Amino acid sequence: MVKVGTSTLTHDTGRLNLRSLEHLSRTLSDLEGMGHEIILVSSGAIGVGTTKLGLSQRPTELRMKQAAAAVGQCMLMHLYDKMFGEYNRMVAQILLTGEDVDAPVRAEHLRNTFESLLELGVIPVVNENDSVSSAEIETGRCKVLGDNDTLSAIVARLVGADLLVLLSDIDGLYDADPRENPDARLIHRVEAITPQLRSMAGGAGTWRGTGGMATKLSAAEVAMAAGVDMVITNGERVEDLYGIVAGADIGTRFLAQKKE
Repeated sequence: MVKVGTSTLTHDTGRLNLRSLEHLSRTLSDLEGMGHEIILVSSGAIGVGTTKLGLSQRPTELRMKQAAAAVGQCMLMHLYDKMFGEYNRMVAQILLTGEDVDAPVRAEHLRNTFESLLELGVIPVVNENDSVSSAEIETGRCKVLGDNDTLSAIVARLVGADLLVLLSDIDGLYDADPRENPDARLIHRVEAITPQLRSMAGGAGTWRGTGGMATKLSAAEVAMAAGVDMVITNGERVEDLYGIVAGADIGTRFLAQKKE
């Protein structure tokens, strides 16, 4: 299972990064061809919609954010369908709100939908339903979701994934901020989320996205507790997914807790 952030999908201008999208589609299609079941959690709807609507900056008003999300999600899925189709792969859109994964009956239906799509060889593309849910884009206070890092971990837990990979704009978790400290050291393996680790996590990332390292640590906690390994790595090197799947020391791997 792979989560891709807005910073990977778009350029600094806010326009779509077509090269990154193409590399992502090709690599995931190839991994699916190797026998792996793939689920893609994709951010980017508001950022892409902002640019397509010709707005000079990301909207601040909730209703305009939701309008941008509706436009951007349509464009994103059109491109995913086109690019995965080039490699003879079919995609499906799944848009979620907190209630979809929190309510037991709805969660069970959702799990069955994922299982059916994977059995059919379809790659589900997941995002929070920003056009109806304001949990992430306005408040960040949703008790279940709140950001796509957490969303991806919850979906990984729901479907019993073996591995979750977060493609970000940073190589992984460092012992200091690498953008300020050139001697910062990349941590390759994490067995537990400690207060010390949390102190290393800063705030949100680029202006194009909403997530930062703190949200990724929260996602790691969810994944590890569910028995799912999670890796944070740089989305500029999508081909690293081959090595990550093979267990190579790429990025930061948060090791799943062993179930007793």
